[in-house]
Amino acid sequence: MLAKDVIKTALKMNDLGINQGTSGNVSARKGSGFLITPSGLDYDSLKAKDIVKVKQDGSYKGPLKPSSEWRFHHDIYQVRDDVNAIIHTHSKFATTLACLRQDLPPFHYMIAVAGGKDIRCAPYATFGSQDLSDHAIEALQDRKACLLANHGMIVAAENLKKALAIAHEIELLCEQYLNALQVGEPHILSDAEMEEVLEKFKTYGKQDTKEDS
Repeated sequence: MLAKDVIKTALKMNDLGINQGTSGNVSARKGSGFLITPSGLDYDSLKAKDIVKVKQDGSYKGPLKPSSEWRFHHDIYQVRDDVNAIIHTHSKFATTLACLRQDLPPFHYMIAVAGGKDIRCAPYATFGSQDLSDHAIEALQDRKACLLANHGMIVAAENLKKALAIAHEIELLCEQYLNALQVGEPHILSDAEMEEVLEKFKTYGKQDTKEDS
């Protein structure tokens, strides 16, 4: 059941240490709309019936309100056919970098996990606003993740499992980058080097199903 998968993902975010309390949110595409965690409720107390169904027009029914960030979830699903799951976190290291309003450059080849040569930081806008949604969509162009200035991180992926894995990887990358900056200026991979990595990532982790002859 998709609602239960949303809850499991939200709980796993906290277990991994990339989210705390009721901050952050999780959604999954369902039909022309999506399911999303409700506003202000502790993940530990969530039941499948608490997950809010938001329709294509942004409306919803039921006693619980969707996450205050439902708008960028809605808008991302509208413009990105390749996205079926979205995770938003206030993880410690990604948020630290976001508060510096810095992109995460290709200091490590695993930056490619987000689909491009870097991870952009979207300009600041008030949480829940249309401006924030617009900025996020622009920062996510040709990417699976972005930072939000003075706020946190968004990951938009094919499914909940991949979204969670990418979010966790980005948090580790942000920690590594911030640690490296304490020692010196990290060497940045060139566009050509990142192009080679991105090409390799097209088949990364895919097993050849052909039997040996």
